[in-house]
Formats: sequence, structure tokens, C-alpha cells
Amino acid sequence: MRQQPRGDNRGILDPRRLLREVHFRRHLPAGRLRRYVEHYWLIDWDLTEPFEQRVVPHPAVNVVFRRDGGAPEVGEVAGVGLALFSVTLTGRGRVCGVQFRPGGFRPFWRRPVAELTGRHRPLADLAASWPPAADHTGGICDGTDTERCQALDDLLTGWAPEADPVTDEVIRLVEEIRTDRTVLRVDEFARRHGLSTRRLQRLFLDRVGVGPKWVIRRYRLQEAIEQAADGPQPDWARLAADLGYSDQAHLVREFTAATGTSPAAYARSLA
Repeated sequence: MRQQPRGDNRGILDPRRLLREVHFRRHLPAGRLRRYVEHYWLIDWDLTEPFEQRVVPHPAVNVVFRRDGGAPEVGEVAGVGLALFSVTLTGRGRVCGVQFRPGGFRPFWRRPVAELTGRHRPLADLAASWPPAADHTGGICDGTDTERCQALDDLLTGWAPEADPVTDEVIRLVEEIRTDRTVLRVDEFARRHGLSTRRLQRLFLDRVGVGPKWVIRRYRLQEAIEQAADGPQPDWARLAADLGYSDQAHLVREFTAATGTSPAAYARSLA
């Protein structure tokens, strides 16, 4: 089991600017929750000018609590985002987020996760159809990091996730896709695990919220984005081949569609 939160910047566009403008950090949840939760992410800001952050979403559900200035705290469930996510922060505020492991929200939600894909649902609106949402009474964004993480631990534990070996299997499959760059084709990956392509597709839609092809392409694209931000411009043709794109033009099209800029232009903007 992971002893420290992930340290990569995958999905975060211009991560160095993010760290200059706001106080961003990650923390692990309590041990009993780590089979489902990737990490908690906390952001505090005190800005004199508006700050826009863009993110290419992971194949993961997030539960987010936000307080702007003296306004009441609000919470929402953010399903897997299919498009570039952009948020503008102003003044002072705090966010406490839970990034679930892909597939990890299903034991809490207890319904097909695809119902949430591409959607942001306020917890207040979900209380009638999903009773755990009514447990949020505010206070998640208060206090120190330790106190905020404890509040999240208590909230998620109170939501009583239902253990499910099928979900555990899907979580392991997605983790393999994330970490094994050789996973490039759905049919080959399904055969590797003795599954039909159709069954793999159904499992992913139910537990993750998107299909396995989308997950593969998203993780490979996030790797390309991170490499573009990490130093000298890579050999794009070689990187495209390594990540399973048909050619460099294919990588450029997907990169541009996801981020709004070409790989070379993005790398130059960070130089």
C-alpha cells in the first residue's frame, strides 16, 4: 500500500504556475480508505488577481468541498471529466478535495458510476437520492491540514463503502493501465486478463464511468503532457510511437483537442 501521495503533475497544465499562485498539497487518507481513495488534495489561496487553472482530468471521481471568503462551504461530486476542466480562483478561499482511485467511488455511490460522467452534482441536490450526501454539514475546510484530513476520513467512513471484489479487480486493472506503458490496446489487455472485450467495457462503465479505451488514451496523453512540461522538448515522433499513437500527427491532434494548444506550443509556453 502506498505510503506517500503521488508526486507527479499529470493532468495539471503549467504546474509550476499553480504552485506559485496557490498553496497546493496532497495527503493520504486513513489506511482503511486507501483501497478506494488515491489522495486528498488541499488548496488555499489569497490572491490579488484572478487565477485560472486548467486540468486534463484523470479517469477518477472527485468529491470537492469549497469555501470562498466568508461564504458558506459547498460540496459536490464531480464525475469523470471528459473535457478540459478550467476553474478561476479569486480573493481568498479554501478547497478540500477527495480524488478517488478509478473505480473507487462505486462502493460509496452503489450505482453505475457512468451516471456521473461529465457532470458536477451538488451534494445538496443529491441528498434525496443518495442519502450519504446529507451527512455534509460543513466544516470540512476548517482548521489545519490534519484537522481537514480527519474530517474527510470521518465523512467517508460514515458513508460506509460496501466492499466489492469486482470493484477491487477493476481498481487493479486501471492501476495496471496507468503504470504499464505497454498497455495500448483494449483487446490485448482483455485477453491478458482472460476477459472478453465486452465484459471489460461493461466493468469499466459501471465501476469507473468511462470505457477502457478512454482510460488508456487518457493516461498516455497525460504522460505526453507531463513530458512536455518537464524539460527540453521531447522527440515527439518517438514519444508518439512509444505511447501507441499511429504517428506524430495523431498525438498532436489528441494533445491539441484535450489542452487547447499543440504539444510544441505548450512546451514553449513553459520554457
